Amino acid sequence: RQTGQPLHDDEVDARILKAVTEGGADAWFETPDADFLGSHDPARYEKVEDILDVWFDSGCTHAFTLEARDPAHGYSGDRPSHWPANLYLEGSDQHRGWFQSNLLEGSGTRGRAPYEAVLTHGFTQDENGEKMSKSRGNTTDPAVVIKESGADILRLWVALVDYAEDQRIGKQILQTTVDAYRKLRNTVRYLLGALADFDEAERLPLDQMPPLERFILHRLWELDGQVRHAYRDYRFQDVVRPVLEFCSGDLSALYFDIRKDSLYCDRPDALRRRAARTVMDAVFERLTAWLSPLTPFTMEEAWTTRFPEGGSNCDRVIPETPAEWRNEAEAERWAKVETVLEIVNEALEAARRDKIIGGALDAWPVVTGPAEGFAAFDGLDAAEVFRTSGAEMVAGGDAVTVEVRPAEHAKCARSWRRVPDVGSDPAYPELSARDADAVRAWDAARG
Repeated sequence: RQTGQPLHDDEVDARILKAVTEGGADAWFETPDADFLGSHDPARYEKVEDILDVWFDSGCTHAFTLEARDPAHGYSGDRPSHWPANLYLEGSDQHRGWFQSNLLEGSGTRGRAPYEAVLTHGFTQDENGEKMSKSRGNTTDPAVVIKESGADILRLWVALVDYAEDQRIGKQILQTTVDAYRKLRNTVRYLLGALADFDEAERLPLDQMPPLERFILHRLWELDGQVRHAYRDYRFQDVVRPVLEFCSGDLSALYFDIRKDSLYCDRPDALRRRAARTVMDAVFERLTAWLSPLTPFTMEEAWTTRFPEGGSNCDRVIPETPAEWRNEAEAERWAKVETVLEIVNEALEAARRDKIIGGALDAWPVVTGPAEGFAAFDGLDAAEVFRTSGAEMVAGGDAVTVEVRPAEHAKCARSWRRVPDVGSDPAYPELSARDADAVRAWDAARG
């Protein structure tokens, strides 16, 4: 009371610490001064009962949440230290609040900020961009969303929004998220079916891969770099959107559609089928890892369905993607192929509407165009790319034109392709030569 200086006494400090440990912070206010002071005269000292500023409290959180606990102070001592934090995450209003108070306290007591990085997000509004309020009835209850659609829908919505700005949520917006989720889930589900009983003996090396498989492996290499950089920078949009586009475009609209004939109709030991399943295995392995942080329940279900004894998908790390998968030449080739494919698809759709054909496998299109543009089809089966029974590529002219002609051959009862060799095998008069060979191999395998 006379000097205004604080009392420094280890025994007094120990008694205060013991009282607060046993009775909580209120012990400071409720315990008589003499119980703390011991041999010191209570009349000479004044106990300060000012309330500590709440921002100082928040600024100290790193000290007792990140640093190792001291057994001497009654803690177990088995908590490892992880100071500073990798990331502090809060709303944008905390630049002058929690982020700032931790920065000041950490700098003052430890000489640096108690975090490596700060991530701030905006605030959640209704679909019209207005503040949500129970009285206005414009709230979105996460528990209701989870009950109706599952927790992965909410997680995917968070990943799809630009969290740096205020974000909107509501039934219509969530429906868009549901559609995106369904595309991801259906892609993985298709892969599960296509990869049934796949094993290492079936795996095909890169140097035996057809051009289409080399292109898909290149896309995996390309996406792997994008996904890793996006996660590193907490740009979750840049994980989901490219992966969604890959599932919708490269896989569903191109690869799966082209290769379904091979998967269903080729012999199990056919190189083309083995190549497809090898690549699909690589796609499955990466999709389940890339999406695990964002849709953990769905990817866990997919992984454990395929590998019941393979441990948790959440324990995996993103597998390394071989540098030799990079193939810019195939990427350029398939960009040109898809330009022609789009024109052919439009012509096939028009022919269906005009009742010239019933489906693509009833067609034998004649495609005319510049020779340099058709060079991309070298080494490819154009009919396989167009998903038609046959195709004729004719060099000539400056623009791509398509004449859709009906395929004039008998229809294979197994693949539905109308090709010249249907009935060429007397043992299987309703099948093409390829399908007859596959069925013969299948019958032999079954004994």
